[in-house]
Amino acid sequence: MANFPTIRIRTRRKYYRLIFTGIMAMMMSLIISTALLVVKQGFIDGFFMELMHSWGLAFMFAWPSAYICAYLVQEHVLSRIEFY
Repeated sequence: MANFPTIRIRTRRKYYRLIFTGIMAMMMSLIISTALLVVKQGFIDGFFMELMHSWGLAFMFAWPSAYICAYLVQEHVLSRIEFY
């Protein structure tokens, strides 16, 4: 088995929430866009191009909403829970 080098990116801690919500929104919007297209239209000609258009549109709404929701949950909900 080949040993591939591990890619590591260094960035400031303050960008953690922005990067985390971006990746989370990207994956969730892809999954939801694919599922909705398959359920609504099935596998049609031009499915991949329709998916890319749908995914891009969904991501434009998913990232800001995920960022706002993550902030609200972390600051206003999780701060009131005492973990042990």
